[in-house]
Amino acid sequence: MPRIIECVPNFSEGRNKEVIEAIANAIASTEGCNLLDVDPGASTHRTVYTFVGTPEAIVEGALNGARVAYQAIDMRRHKGEHPRMGALDVCPFIPVQNVSMEECVECAKEFGEKLAMELGVPVYLYAEATDNPDRKSLPYIRQGEYELLPEKLSQPEWKPDFGLPEFVPNWGATVTGARNFLIAYNINVLSTKEQAHRIALNIREQGRGKEQPGRLKHVQAIGWYLEEANMAQVSVNITDHDETPIHKVYEEVLKDAEDLNLAVCGSQIVGLVPLKAILQAADYYMKKENLFILEEDQKLRLVINRLGLNSLGPFSPKERIIEYMISDGPDGGPLMSMDVRDFVMTVGSRSPSPGGGSVSALAASLGASLGSMVGFLTYGNKKFYELDSKMRELIPPLYKAMKDLMQFVDADAAAYSEYMLAMKLPKDTEEEQMIRELAMQEGIQTAIQVPVTVSRIANQLWPTLKELSTVCNINCKSDLQVGVRMLETAVWGTYYNVTTNLSDLKDQEFKTQVQEEISAAVKYAQEECAAILKVLQDRKE
Repeated sequence: MPRIIECVPNFSEGRNKEVIEAIANAIASTEGCNLLDVDPGASTHRTVYTFVGTPEAIVEGALNGARVAYQAIDMRRHKGEHPRMGALDVCPFIPVQNVSMEECVECAKEFGEKLAMELGVPVYLYAEATDNPDRKSLPYIRQGEYELLPEKLSQPEWKPDFGLPEFVPNWGATVTGARNFLIAYNINVLSTKEQAHRIALNIREQGRGKEQPGRLKHVQAIGWYLEEANMAQVSVNITDHDETPIHKVYEEVLKDAEDLNLAVCGSQIVGLVPLKAILQAADYYMKKENLFILEEDQKLRLVINRLGLNSLGPFSPKERIIEYMISDGPDGGPLMSMDVRDFVMTVGSRSPSPGGGSVSALAASLGASLGSMVGFLTYGNKKFYELDSKMRELIPPLYKAMKDLMQFVDADAAAYSEYMLAMKLPKDTEEEQMIRELAMQEGIQTAIQVPVTVSRIANQLWPTLKELSTVCNINCKSDLQVGVRMLETAVWGTYYNVTTNLSDLKDQEFKTQVQEEISAAVKYAQEECAAILKVLQDRKE
């Protein structure tokens, strides 16, 4: 998987389209960077850019945007609703895929040092990039904003991490750092700015001060007024959406608005959002309203509706959810994107990949899908109406496994390709031989881990399938029989795949561990498959 870091620079310009586009073009034209989103705000006078790239490219993309901003933005004339202290106000680096937080910290430090050296501006580090506990918080660093910056820079405790402690009137100062994903989220309230800010004080972690903390952890919030929309907003930054999810913020604002006899008219996500955050909200509303929804796109529609995410403009999941922006698309990799005929013909061609591993993953997915189908043909059926609640429990794990297992069809082929690339590495010198051998061993481990994971997912389904076999629509008996046989065959396939690759593995401890696990997996699959087939065979109705 490629190494991907996200960068979300916030520039203090939200009205001049030419400047906004010039910064966007500078970022987008950087080799190795992919500009995903540009979100300007007239009232906030601020534009949030979101782009991703490799660790090698991401710093240069941010610098290119800053170079344009230095020529085009003059902070002496800047006024807006959003707090700010510089033309490039904040520039965080966020781990997305196959990178560590430490690598993002290094990117932030490299960016800060180069920015200060090239443009001669003061730069502060925040969040994970600083060891100074007082500078972990962006609002703390930004207190007093641009207007008080000259006074702060004269104080020893406010010496910047990079650059001289000198005020640069047209620029101000920049804050950069590394952090986890932050969700910028605004709730629309038909109120005054002061009323919206009162709600913000109630919910944000800081509250009104140490003596009056707010209700929600990991939440920063203020109230402001959007002239272009003729309404106020409670503007929120959620720094840990696992602990405080989007829907929790929305529901808490809704409560306070009702207490003040104010109307809430939807909400707005600024920039991009992780898929997990949206699915968290879907799970909440499904449980609250006792809904049974499995399809991801339907869950997204539910959340868009319940949170009113289309209130100020269309919310397009393909343009707002980060996983959708950087993935290969909804159909997955090249193999799962094929039609059935092309896949079969590809397997049957004069090529070792896709082979038994990919076919085993597909067989496991098909076994799970047949179980899901039998559940659906029982659910909602008048004859079996008393089983609806039971089917709501049994269908989801089968449906999820069906979708999860599909990913391994391509993953197995990719693992094989990784190993073959390692074999083709040069081996003329002793150093090259060591590098090649290490790459080959890593490739073998990947080629082993893929089928082992398939066997684990498949074997988790037996208890669900056993329970389904005792109560399901008897007219689907043969379908479930085929399904469990497919699942058992898939586990056998992973066994053959793993044991073949183990012969070339040199890590004896890992080798023994995997051999024991895959042997136990086959035995378990055989026993569970036989037990379910007996249940189905003995059923008379």
